[in-house]
Amino acid sequence: MARSVYEGHIPSERKKRRKSFRLGHDLRTQLELKAMLWPAIILITIFDFVPMYGLLMAFKDYDPITGIKGIFTSSWNNFENFTGIFHHFEFWPMVKNTLGINLLGSLIGIPTTLIFALLLNEIRNAKFKSFIQTVTYMPHFLSWVIFGGLFITLLNPDGGVVNYLLLRLGLIDEPILFLGEPQYFWGIAIGTNLLKEIGWGAILYLAAMAGIDQSLYEAAAIDGAGRFKRMWYITLPGILPTLMILIIFAVSGMLNNNFTQIYVFQNPLNLPTSQVIDTFVYQQGLRQFQFASATAIGLMKAVFALFLLLGANYLSKKLTKSGLF
Repeated sequence: MARSVYEGHIPSERKKRRKSFRLGHDLRTQLELKAMLWPAIILITIFDFVPMYGLLMAFKDYDPITGIKGIFTSSWNNFENFTGIFHHFEFWPMVKNTLGINLLGSLIGIPTTLIFALLLNEIRNAKFKSFIQTVTYMPHFLSWVIFGGLFITLLNPDGGVVNYLLLRLGLIDEPILFLGEPQYFWGIAIGTNLLKEIGWGAILYLAAMAGIDQSLYEAAAIDGAGRFKRMWYITLPGILPTLMILIIFAVSGMLNNNFTQIYVFQNPLNLPTSQVIDTFVYQQGLRQFQFASATAIGLMKAVFALFLLLGANYLSKKLTKSGLF
C-alpha cells in the first residue's frame, strides 16, 4: 500500500523515464528472444501483408495480360465484380453446398468428437487408451490425396469393399457409383472428414480435461456420484471454455471448406452438390483466369467470416460468459 501511495506522487516525467528505462532493459535482456521473432515477422509481411494490394482487383476491370502494373492502372468498375457474382448461375448452389456441408459437419462432428473424448478419458488402462489415441489420430497426418484415394477405392462400384458388403448383405441389388451420384456427396464429405479428424480433435478436449482439479472428482466420488454424473457436472463445465472456442472457430469458418478434400472427391457427375466456394474460386481464378471475380469472392467470404466470428463470440460471452476475446 505504501508503495502505491509513493508512486502516486512521482512526477509524470520520472514515470516516463522509468518506463523508457524498463523498455531499454527488456530490449537488452530479451534480445535473443526478440531476434527469434524476426524471421516470422518478415515472412508474414512478405507473404500476407504485401500481397494485400491485390485486393484492388476486386474493384477494377483487371486484365491478367497487364500484369502487376494493371492492378494499379485498371479502371474502377463500380462493384461490377461483386454484382456479377450474385448473378452467376452457380452462386446460390455453391453457397448452399458450402453451408450445408459445414453446418451438418459441425452439428455431427463437434458432439461426436466430444463424446469420443469423454469416453476416452474414462478409460483406466493406460496402454489401451494410448493405443486408441494413436489409431484414431494417425489419419490426421495423412494427406487428403492418400486418405481420399483410399476411400475412392473402397467406394468403387467395381470391386470396392463397400459395394461388396452391401451386395452380400442383400441391401442393394447392384453396385452403387457413390461418387457419381450427387445425393451421396455431402455424406461422403462429412463422414470422411470425421473419420480423419476425430482423434486429433479429441486431443484438444483431453488437454482441457487434464487441467481440471482431480480433487473435484474425488469429492464427487465420496458423495456417491457415478461416472456419468461426474462427467456431466465436473468434466463438461471444466472444458466449456475450450468447447465454446471450438464452436466459435466452426461458426467463423462456415464459409470455408477443406479444399483438398472436396477437390479429391469432386468430379463432373457430382458437381451439383460438390461445388463449393473454395473450388469455385479455384475454377474462376486459376483455370479461367478471372482473377478479379475470384478476388471479389474471396474478399466477400473474408468479410462475412469476420462478422460470423464477432457474432459467435458475442453470443458465447452472453450465454456462457466465455469467448475467444
